[in-house]
Formats: sequence, C-alpha cells, structure tokens
Amino acid sequence: MIRFFNEDVPYKLPQKQAIRQWLKEQASREGYTVGELNYIFCSDEYVLQVNRDYLQHDYYTDIITFDQSDEEGKIEGDIFVSVERVADNAAQLGNLPVQEMHRVLAHGLLHLCGYGDKTDEEEAQMRVKENEWMSHLAVQ
Repeated sequence: MIRFFNEDVPYKLPQKQAIRQWLKEQASREGYTVGELNYIFCSDEYVLQVNRDYLQHDYYTDIITFDQSDEEGKIEGDIFVSVERVADNAAQLGNLPVQEMHRVLAHGLLHLCGYGDKTDEEEAQMRVKENEWMSHLAVQ
C-alpha cells in the first residue's frame, strides 16, 4: 500500500491512484513488491530537522528515505519529500513542478530498491533509472 501524507505544508499530488500504480509497476520491474510505503510531503525546515535528528546531517535536501523493510524483496519505508525543495529544483532545471515531483517520488523508491547516489557512478546510474522510470509514466 502506497500512501501520501502532508506534514506541515498543504500539497495535493495529482492523479494519486495512477501514481501509485506506476510506482508499484516500476518496483515490480526491479523485482520488488511494495508493502507499506509512506510518502510524507513537508517543508524544507521539516526535512532539515529530520536530517539533523536521524542522520546527523545539517543541510537541506529534497528527499530523505528510511528503509523499514524486514522481508527480502518487499519494500516498506517512509519517504520525506520537501515540497519547497522540489519546486526550487524544478525551477532551476526548467522542469514543471509536477514532473520534478514524479522524479523525486521515483528517486526515493529507487533508494529502497537498492540504488545509491553517493558516488558519481551511483548518481549517474540513478539518473538513468529515473529517466527509465519516467518514460513509463502515463500522466503529466
């Protein structure tokens, strides 16, 4: 089950059911099923505090992913998304905010599928997978 929550900002993800289906299908392509997966939309400040409290990082980021999986091949987790950071990134990259949000939703789930982004090589592979996943998205 994929759920979407708002923490401290109002955000309405368009076409939630289609996005849920797309995310499940992409996870399946990677060999995973999705159990409990929560996307929490929040502010920059909220994500910064999560980053400080749980990861001991003192910087803004668009997404933080926590893997709660206990079972091999089954994804469970919490993904915190800064709505403000996603909008800023969209503007800087020349993307529509909703397209950038879709990319970030995919990015978080890719982390739970085992993809990293700490090295240049991992980041390049992550971009390839994001683009591949985005090519399967039927909504805009």
